[in-house]
Amino acid sequence: MTHKIGIIMNGVTGRMGTNQHLMRSIVEIIKQGGVTLESGETILPDPILLGRNAEKLKKLSEMSGVEKWTTSVDEALSDPDNVIYFDSQTTERRVEAVRRAIEAGKHIYCEKPTATNAADALELHELAVKAGVKNGVVQDKLWLPGMLKLQKLRDEGFFGKILSVRGEFGYWVFEGDRNTPQRPSWNYRAQDGGGIIFDMFCHWRYVLDNLFGQVRNMLVLGATHVDKRWDESGREYKCTADDAAYAIFELVDDIIAQFNSSWCVRVRRDDLLTIQVDGTEGSAVAGLRNCVAQSYDETPRAIWNPDVDRPIDFYEGWKPVDAEASYDNAFKVQWEMFLRHVAADEPFRWGLLEGAKGVQLAELAMESWRRRSWTSVPELA
Repeated sequence: MTHKIGIIMNGVTGRMGTNQHLMRSIVEIIKQGGVTLESGETILPDPILLGRNAEKLKKLSEMSGVEKWTTSVDEALSDPDNVIYFDSQTTERRVEAVRRAIEAGKHIYCEKPTATNAADALELHELAVKAGVKNGVVQDKLWLPGMLKLQKLRDEGFFGKILSVRGEFGYWVFEGDRNTPQRPSWNYRAQDGGGIIFDMFCHWRYVLDNLFGQVRNMLVLGATHVDKRWDESGREYKCTADDAAYAIFELVDDIIAQFNSSWCVRVRRDDLLTIQVDGTEGSAVAGLRNCVAQSYDETPRAIWNPDVDRPIDFYEGWKPVDAEASYDNAFKVQWEMFLRHVAADEPFRWGLLEGAKGVQLAELAMESWRRRSWTSVPELA
């Protein structure tokens, strides 16, 4: 038997909302016939598109095949068939919208960061708990093939004792005068909720906590390397938000993690995001999809000698991890898990509290930058 489950999708006219959440997740789930529960029943998403621009919604409806759309929040929330509220608006609009959805008794699934400050993010968690609604926050990188392969190596004990983690993320985002930017202009205005720290540290929090260990302390230096850009209308504007951040994290079990995040870096590495994990028994480097590993026995004997050409090709001696394995879209995987959580109460631990932890890390990172000092990361409960 198939049951429809109504989903209000607010803010999906944006790049991420359209591509990852609507087209590659919900539309694909509909195409495959829904999500099958352990009981044998099937739940089929029945989305309604919500936004402020009717013309954009109409075009998105035609492109996706999703017939229902509205510009009225009240209309969407008052329909009892809509049991899930999803939010992928810009961050500064999220808190009030999620509050209203909780008050309307909707289950909540939303993008991160869940708020522009930790107090508001934690309040959303507390409101959801008090209202008894199920809730989840997008933690997409946990289901990327590269991260799943790192997790597999960790679970198998490949690394031995993990010593350190090195993350490199970023690419050159064009300013807008000579080439079209790949990111929206609000990302570079602090007054509009922009900045790479709030954009990316929410990711680094759940990646570190889930794969390597809880964050205890950190030291962060942010920067605004490019001071002016051009917006979607070709108008020059002053950049007021950070476009790069350089961080050291101290995790439990004495693991040290370093993450460089930048929209002002030209890529000369395997992927836009690479994470290297070094342990006593082996190391691995993962990108978004691929992962290579080198065991202790395969580690070359390197000797420092700048007076001769390098005798070792350091790219050799690394073996692909599960190169033939097949993986579904990371956003779609988590959507299916949340739908099962709502429909059948299957476990789902990535709720609004986890979202609040991400906001907390970003907020404390800004504090570390301002103070030019180490900052502790208290545990949220």
